[in-house]
Order: sequence, then structure tokens, then C-alpha cells
Amino acid sequence: MRLTALAVSALILSACSQGDESAAPPPAVPEPAPVLGGVDLTQPVRALGTEPFWSVELTGSEMVYTTPEPPEQRAPQPKAVLQGTTATFEGKTGAGTPLSVTLVATECSDGMSDRTYPLTAMVKVGETSLNGCAASSAAVMSTGESGPVVEKAQPAA
Repeated sequence: MRLTALAVSALILSACSQGDESAAPPPAVPEPAPVLGGVDLTQPVRALGTEPFWSVELTGSEMVYTTPEPPEQRAPQPKAVLQGTTATFEGKTGAGTPLSVTLVATECSDGMSDRTYPLTAMVKVGETSLNGCAASSAAVMSTGESGPVVEKAQPAA
């Protein structure tokens, strides 16, 4: 009889403690979007330069390097490595050529237009080093030939 009472007590205690063990962990706090110089790096970003003309589009999944002379070069876009006011993306093209894009949160002028960009860009394709400017792709496409390259505010719906 005494053994039965102990067994029942053990079952009751284990039933009570099971609720505590199955408690859900606290929800994870989402990481803030990486922003550099006011540019959201989770959105497409375009780096560009002159003399020679070149551009790198950071699409979110690829880094696409283009010049007036084909072929363009593509590499998977890694997550940005952020260090203070600098973001770096490093990868290899399908042909195995190293492609590195470094963005710095300093105002930049492309030297040919009266545009100013929020980021300075340094690009290395293989052994070729290029310097230029960068901003969100939306800002580059929506800005005229002069003034700051910034995204236009969308009208409230």
C-alpha cells in the first residue's frame, strides 16, 4: 500500500512539472536592418564610377559587375560585413574571379555630374581596383543630374 501511495505521489508531481518544461522560449528579437549612410543594405544598392565607366548592382542575391564592354560578371552576394561606417561584400564570380565591394558612409561626387551620393565605393575585380560612389538603386534611378542622390519619399496611401 505504501508503495502505491509513493507511485501516485510521483505521478502527480511529474504531471505538475511537465507544464513548466514545455514553456515556449521567449521570442527572438529581430536584428535591425543594416543601414549605412542612410542606405538600407537589405535593399538593392548601386555602386558606379567613371573613367572607366563601371557599375556594380547589389541585388540582394547577386553582385553584378558591368562595364560598357561585355561580359558582365556575377557573383553570389554574401551578407554585408559591417565595421563602423564601412560595409564589405566579398565573393567570387562564376569564372572564379574575386569580386569585392566596400562601401563607406562618406559623401561622394562622381566627378562628372553635379550629383552627390551618400556612400563612397571601392570595388576590386580580380586585380583591377575601382573607386566610385553608391546609393540605393531606387535613389540612383529617381534622381536627376544634380543634387543629392536620395530616395524620394513615397506619398502616403
